[in-house]
Amino acid sequence: MPLLLEKNDADLQWHAKHGLVLLAAELLLLMGFAVVTSLVSLATFGLGCALSMFVIFIWVAILGVHVVAIIKAMGGTRLIIPGISEFASRF
Repeated sequence: MPLLLEKNDADLQWHAKHGLVLLAAELLLLMGFAVVTSLVSLATFGLGCALSMFVIFIWVAILGVHVVAIIKAMGGTRLIIPGISEFASRF
């Protein structure tokens, strides 16, 4: 909604776009992890099952990034993630 309602606030627009870009990057990461886990599961059953348990650590890392981003945004600064944040500025 901020992208549509608050067109005059450049900082709010950047944070909303950054959130969307971050969501897309997280989905790509999780899909890539699922593909790798599936391929490893097909090759070796035990290793694929063990590898799939690491998705918990990925979710915790994603949650940590979101918490840090929210804290920085509330403080009036931006969380710059190399390779990802540049896309938010392009739109």
